[in-house]
Amino acid sequence: MNKHWAVGALMAMTGSMSDGAWAVREERTFEVFVSVPTRPFYIVPTEPDWIHQPQRLVWNVAEATMGGLRKHFDVRHDTSAIEARLDGAPYLSNGRPGEEIPLRVSFNNVELSPDFQPREVVSRADAAVGVRVWLDIQPVRPPDGYKPGDYDGSVMLLFNARAPGE
Repeated sequence: MNKHWAVGALMAMTGSMSDGAWAVREERTFEVFVSVPTRPFYIVPTEPDWIHQPQRLVWNVAEATMGGLRKHFDVRHDTSAIEARLDGAPYLSNGRPGEEIPLRVSFNNVELSPDFQPREVVSRADAAVGVRVWLDIQPVRPPDGYKPGDYDGSVMLLFNARAPGE
């Protein structure tokens, strides 16, 4: 008997509630976008927007060492290998002469030297199918150690798609 009464009371309460009883509502609107690269040639970071922001190299106080930066890129070129070169010597500076910190830059495990000469960083076979590779930027400890200060710098990479047949 009590079960029938409880079910009947629940039904009566549910039926008597108006639409106003459920009027509390929240909405969220957000925008989405995507950039679809051209199929024949692209070099894009897998994490969007980091490349447009300053990247912090972490200082390890206990060991007096500086961390580097490693980020993935997706690359593809449907007709030949991909080359890369630096467009300037990569280093960090605090504004005082002689206290620069050189940076070692590698793309797909190929070190790019400050001689600005292009190096093949993705073979024709890998580029044809598309691969995910690392950009790796590591500080080079100066012979007399790191000097205190606030450092900044920039690394500019230029990529070339070789002409077909080269």
